[in-house]
Amino acid sequence: MGTIRLYCSAIYATARVRQISGELLIMNRKRCGSVVNGTVAKGCEYCMNGSKMVLFITGKCSTGCFYCPVSDEKKGYDVIYANEKKITSSDDVSMINEIIHEAEMMDAEGTGITGGDPLMNIDRTVNVIKKLKERFGKEHHIHLYTSSINHERTMMLEAAGLDEIRFHPSVDKWNDIRNTELGKIISSVTKMIVGIEVPSIPDMSKELEELISDVLEMNIDFVNINELEFSESNWEMMSARRYGLKDEISSAVLDSDRTIKRILKKFQNANLHYCSSAFKDSVQLRERLIRTAKKNAADYDIITDDGTIMKGIVYADDLIAAFNFLRDEYEIPNELIRIDNERKRIDLAPWILEEIANELPYKCYITEEYPTADRLEVERMPL
Repeated sequence: MGTIRLYCSAIYATARVRQISGELLIMNRKRCGSVVNGTVAKGCEYCMNGSKMVLFITGKCSTGCFYCPVSDEKKGYDVIYANEKKITSSDDVSMINEIIHEAEMMDAEGTGITGGDPLMNIDRTVNVIKKLKERFGKEHHIHLYTSSINHERTMMLEAAGLDEIRFHPSVDKWNDIRNTELGKIISSVTKMIVGIEVPSIPDMSKELEELISDVLEMNIDFVNINELEFSESNWEMMSARRYGLKDEISSAVLDSDRTIKRILKKFQNANLHYCSSAFKDSVQLRERLIRTAKKNAADYDIITDDGTIMKGIVYADDLIAAFNFLRDEYEIPNELIRIDNERKRIDLAPWILEEIANELPYKCYITEEYPTADRLEVERMPL
């Protein structure tokens, strides 16, 4: 799996200001095709600047969306991941500590709780919200995604301190949204922001427009529309519907963005955000990686523009002897070299290793890795 390198303009296009019914409306065209009418949801702001921890609270879900992108190792399983780190503790206290540690590792200003469906394990979800608020304060913004439009459980989430909820109604509820508990929820909440977040499905543009009209009449706070994407787990079901890829450099579905301009024009007075596949990958993910890398990079690491980390690595039969030789023979400062016992190698400054690799009797490489718990290797160059 290579580094995501979707090259698109990093400059916001000039906002177009329109005069509509005496009110100013700003349509912001963001990076990589993302567009906003009105005001973007607070949770999206944290995504955009990479300061949100992604908390996958459970893989359990009863909705069964054909386009569900959740990976096979998570889908249907009651597992927890904080960013890319799997939470392995079995007791609640240790589980919370693991989650908080991951948030601290990236200086998270907020958390996005997802799944599966977090409401399938409401007790765990409520507990985590409370503990995050206790640890980081009320200003730590928490938003949550769910396909369960359940009034009672939503009120439990608000009482726990949830700031923002995003309902993801299944496709079969798009034309029947008025008969759900969404209206009751919107009228009941006192502090929590309520929105919906759905994908733009190529052959359901009419249904999407009707859904948006209905929820706006119910006084929803915001609407998020995502570009539909292929994933390893949904590929077969998406292909069965004869969806194709938009291009060779992304996982976006062909024509998913076709109706967005018309929808943005039709609902100009709404808080409506279209989030493109490219924006998720090359802005949201990149910003989170850069933030994490800056927090955790060693003195000998080089942080790339993509938020990955480059370092020199050395393999030897006797790591201690090799470490002492490198440090003493080449006078490498202790802060620029260390033994990585977990990966059975020596890590050191790549600019130093490049200079001395030809003189060494060891296998030497420059590696590029994600600054995440799994430290996924992107590329390795032998020296």
